[in-house]
Amino acid sequence: MKNIPKENTQQSPTTNDKAFLGMLGICAKAGAAASGAFAAEKAIKSGTAKLVIVARDASENTRTDYGKLCNGYKVRMLIMLDKEQLGKAVGKDERTIVAITDEGLSQNLLKKMNCSKE
Repeated sequence: MKNIPKENTQQSPTTNDKAFLGMLGICAKAGAAASGAFAAEKAIKSGTAKLVIVARDASENTRTDYGKLCNGYKVRMLIMLDKEQLGKAVGKDERTIVAITDEGLSQNLLKKMNCSKE
């Protein structure tokens, strides 16, 4: 079993919080959500990703790989929702990963989850 780097990763409980899901939708409509593996990885590597959300039903390899990537680029990562919920929140089909590229919106999402910046 692979270990997911814990430094910037937080395992979050299931959420049906309409405010959180609504904020994800706002991020997408504002063009501040890079959804899907390719777009999210590009946002992380380019330094534009401020927060990464990985679906809790993503494969262990995916969670590990993005955990390492986010840790290396010092990007906060949450593991939450399932692929269907994550995709629906950003107006897409199932999504395994979404990167939020706006600092203010990422902070707002963290507040909705009662997560501190550090």
